[in-house]
Amino acid sequence: MKTSKDALDSPGSAEFPEASETPRRNINMIAGTIGHFVEWYDWYIYGLLAAVFSSQIFPSDSAFASLVAALLTYAVGFVVRPLSGIIISPLADRYGRRLILTLSISGMALGALIIGLTPSFGTIGYAAPILFLVARILQGISAGTEQQSAIAFMVEHAPANRRGLFGSFSNMASGLATLAATGAAAIVTSAFAPDDLAAWGWRIPFVVGGLFGVVGLILRARSDETPEFEASAAVDQKSAPARLRDLLRDHPKALLQTAALSAPAVAYYTWATFLPTYAKLTTGRDLASTLAGSVIGLCLLVIIVPICGYLSDRLGRRKIFPIIGAIGMIALFYPLLLLLNQPGFGVYVLVSASGWVVLGIWQSVYPTIQAELFPASVRVSGIGFSHQIVIAIFGGTAPLIAAAFVGAGQPMFVAYYMIAIVALCLIVYFTLPETGSKGKRATVAPADPEVVEGEHLADATGHRVRRSGQ
Repeated sequence: MKTSKDALDSPGSAEFPEASETPRRNINMIAGTIGHFVEWYDWYIYGLLAAVFSSQIFPSDSAFASLVAALLTYAVGFVVRPLSGIIISPLADRYGRRLILTLSISGMALGALIIGLTPSFGTIGYAAPILFLVARILQGISAGTEQQSAIAFMVEHAPANRRGLFGSFSNMASGLATLAATGAAAIVTSAFAPDDLAAWGWRIPFVVGGLFGVVGLILRARSDETPEFEASAAVDQKSAPARLRDLLRDHPKALLQTAALSAPAVAYYTWATFLPTYAKLTTGRDLASTLAGSVIGLCLLVIIVPICGYLSDRLGRRKIFPIIGAIGMIALFYPLLLLLNQPGFGVYVLVSASGWVVLGIWQSVYPTIQAELFPASVRVSGIGFSHQIVIAIFGGTAPLIAAAFVGAGQPMFVAYYMIAIVALCLIVYFTLPETGSKGKRATVAPADPEVVEGEHLADATGHRVRRSGQ
């Protein structure tokens, strides 16, 4: 068997054929992107409709207590996410991205169907909230494994000169999911009378999400495993725990960089889930109008993310993305929140859209950079370990902390909090390598000898590592 060094020194070792060819590449991208969309649609719709179904599933003497019970059940998903990210992600490095993605969308779809079809407390008693808890645990496990597996899947299937674009599809899909979930909630709340909405109308978006999940499951089950994983797996047969030990021992710097790339999620969650409420609490704006303004801003985000991903393949990842995005957040968050003191719907749209522009610049490339920081053997583990812990600490608590600042009479502290975290991340960004490449590189990571060795081993034995479409 050739050693890793021999493989790297062999002529043409950096130019083995591309990951997957059209049209199979297109099928794989659709499977990854639609599946990611479905995952986050099902995740967001619970929070948007919790106030509607809480009295049906978590009855209490007060509507507020019922809502708190529903939101605490929702929070269970955030608690489970980092645990599943750490435990299950190494399985994607051991057994394949496709398998874990198929299982993750199965869990999310099943959770949505359980929520949508569970009878009320009045019909089955305490079994109703218990079933909701089970559903949220399933969805938490699913969400905790989805992001990093989808990033690896899409980037590894991408041609070398389009990894920034293909990697951006994951965050574009999550933006579309936020839009779709908001739209679905708006439709059912306006289409049904209050009694019908509380009795059964709220269930429709969950059932639709579960059915969409079945479609995503079929697509993912028919997709191809990434050739980079297969090449790495031909050489590396380590167990999942051994991979996690290797990750912690060999890649501490990449783990820190990955965490810093994910940490501005504190601003994303604040802008996505709390900005309308912030405007209502601080300036008395109508909540319906602020939600409409946020939708306009989200549309801009969905457009910006793939454009910036495309540009990163030509201009490089690090210089413009994410450094410029972080600088934009630091420079704009305080004046934008200050501007909200001015009246008018147009002012709110300007504030929302401006924030989504700088957030979009950051969001567009961090998935691809994270994938390029790790070799294939620990790629999903590396992204999942850092990303899910950071999301649980900063993302899941962002609206709560923002609400606490507003309640304490210090609304501008919301800006200070976001700026402080992003500023710390910016310092780390200057340590990032330039991982973008205009040439055809054999591996996603700048150096991944196991992948190259796996290709040469396959060549030497006469058994090519299977590629999409072959």
